Amino acid sequence: MNEFWDKVVELFTTPQYIDSLLHGFLLTLQISFFAILLGLIIGTIVALIDTSKRTKWTILPKAICKIYTTVIRGTPMALQLFIMFFVIFAIRGFPQIIIAILAFGFNSGAYVAEVIRSGIQSVDKGQTEAGMALGLSRFTIFRRIVAPQAIKNILPALGNEIVTVIKETAIVSMVGMYDLNMAAKDIGSGQNMASYIVPMFVAALFYLATVYLITFIIRQIEKHLRRSERRA
Repeated sequence: MNEFWDKVVELFTTPQYIDSLLHGFLLTLQISFFAILLGLIIGTIVALIDTSKRTKWTILPKAICKIYTTVIRGTPMALQLFIMFFVIFAIRGFPQIIIAILAFGFNSGAYVAEVIRSGIQSVDKGQTEAGMALGLSRFTIFRRIVAPQAIKNILPALGNEIVTVIKETAIVSMVGMYDLNMAAKDIGSGQNMASYIVPMFVAALFYLATVYLITFIIRQIEKHLRRSERRA
């Protein structure tokens, strides 16, 4: 037990260890933030195409979106990351962080698309028909009637997807990127079990704090939307 606490003290009093953890944590946050942003953009576009009216102009885009979501959701994230790194972007000198963001962003986009699609379809079609009967355009109906209700419905699932992306970024250490997970491994490598557990435990606390903060923010937004609905 003393050995455990000695390692804790050593970890938090050694500037090199602290710098390694902070550097890894910063990389994790960068990948997570931009991947989530990219996933939201891709997911929104795919969901809008998927829920749009079927015409001769939308047949091909709908088919492409269907293939995209099926392939991405049906294959492991680790495999997609390896393909991105060693097949699609096997270019010497290409920034690794960009490849990681694209890999996680495209993966997240497929799940976000399904979340948004289900949220849009959960809104009663009668409200859309009522809006059209009043002479409102489809865009106005979506912006004023469908979107506000869909956002409220998808918020919990969207929050879960954000949390999932943050935790999944830990696998970038498999392709040699120095994220929080890799930093913890590096600090504890080549030492006894206690020395290995402590940096891993600290890294887990970093992830836990980040996930808790995201969950708290999502819950506050949900509460705000519920209060706004009651006032309306």
